[in-house]
Amino acid sequence: MTASPAVLAAIPHRPPFLFVNEIIEIGPRRIVTRSYADPEADFFRGHYPGDPVMPGVLLCECCFQAGALLIAHSVGAERAAQGIPVLTRIADARFKQIVRPGDALIAEVTMDEELDGAYFLTGRL
Repeated sequence: MTASPAVLAAIPHRPPFLFVNEIIEIGPRRIVTRSYADPEADFFRGHYPGDPVMPGVLLCECCFQAGALLIAHSVGAERAAQGIPVLTRIADARFKQIVRPGDALIAEVTMDEELDGAYFLTGRL
């Protein structure tokens, strides 16, 4: 599944490293997105061949990209275009379910705090 135009317009990520397909809901401090674990993705061929599992770091990336969409929405297109949001820290990551090829992932990300251009977000899949 390809990404929606709203996703493509808001963040610089592109296939094969785009892990958000659509925005389900968005507000000033919260976003909900949907991603699909593409069965044809190369990482599935090598990550537990015969019993493929989506790597945890890519599950995190789904939340990071949803967070980038939230930041772009919250600060406006002009300000968002002035820089690229980069990740500086992950705290308390937990993986509670296995993601297999074809699964749909729903990410919910909330903006907890903004401090001088730094954004503190919480994400869940």
